[in-house]
Amino acid sequence: MRRSWVYIDGKAYEKGVDALPDIRHVMPDIAPYRSMITGELITSRSQHREHLKKHGYREVGNDPSLTKPYKGMPDAAPQQRKELLVAQVNAMTHEQFKAAGKRDLERIRWNTNGIPDPLKEI
Repeated sequence: MRRSWVYIDGKAYEKGVDALPDIRHVMPDIAPYRSMITGELITSRSQHREHLKKHGYREVGNDPSLTKPYKGMPDAAPQQRKELLVAQVNAMTHEQFKAAGKRDLERIRWNTNGIPDPLKEI
């Protein structure tokens, strides 16, 4: 049952009670598409899910974590965060530090869209 209300001069009056319609919503199957992973034709949702699982992929289009605003780090003040980062860097070996720097440079190169890297000589 669904109740409906109407507001008159800021006061709510119950308009009535309606029975909810007995309608089923059926999601249609997906249109066939060619896989970008293997090139094979995918013709159903179940085949799509199995194909992603088989090749180690997952669908994230409706992942709510992608749409939530970043709230920062409420558990640490800026000075505490700085101390934590310094402690983490100090705990790294020289090789781990070099590898982290290399990953950062690769990220920069990936995001610059072909702009020459001024840090390439480093």
